[in-house]
Amino acid sequence: GSSLLTGPEGLMAKERENLKRLKCLRRYRQRYGVEALLHRQLKERRMLATDGAAQQAHTTRSSQRCLAFVDDVRCSNQSLPMTRHCLMHICQDTNQTLFKPCQGSEEVPCNKPVPVSLSEDPCCPLHLRLPPQMYVPEQALAVPEELEAAPTDLYLSAAELQPTESLPLEFSD
Repeated sequence: GSSLLTGPEGLMAKERENLKRLKCLRRYRQRYGVEALLHRQLKERRMLATDGAAQQAHTTRSSQRCLAFVDDVRCSNQSLPMTRHCLMHICQDTNQTLFKPCQGSEEVPCNKPVPVSLSEDPCCPLHLRLPPQMYVPEQALAVPEELEAAPTDLYLSAAELQPTESLPLEFSD
């Protein structure tokens, strides 16, 4: 940008025109006058608002406890992010839509908070209903009656299977 020959006597007409364009391009996105003042004030207000809110949210989030009371004693658990209740008491918040209480069963009622999923009635792992078994084992093959009543003299006994004499083993190459 800066040069020793910036005066009109040191540059030709074409170079002066190029220098003028270059200076215009350097200031193209800059604001001047009232617009620059208002823009700077807006940026300062935004910085104060975001820094203050982020710092305040950080200090309050780290110490925020659940608002639920159990037997007139406040819950000591830390609340979930962006909520005022812990995981055990999140269903007390009427505005939340991410958790529902488990319906349980007739024998064992349950109110444990469960994340809402694609199913209509979400359940905790204890009350989860398993789908029906897809594999059905085959029935045992029926043995015909004539095979069951086969004569036993066709089978060899354990004594008949044992060799009666010991023969030497011969090894050959």
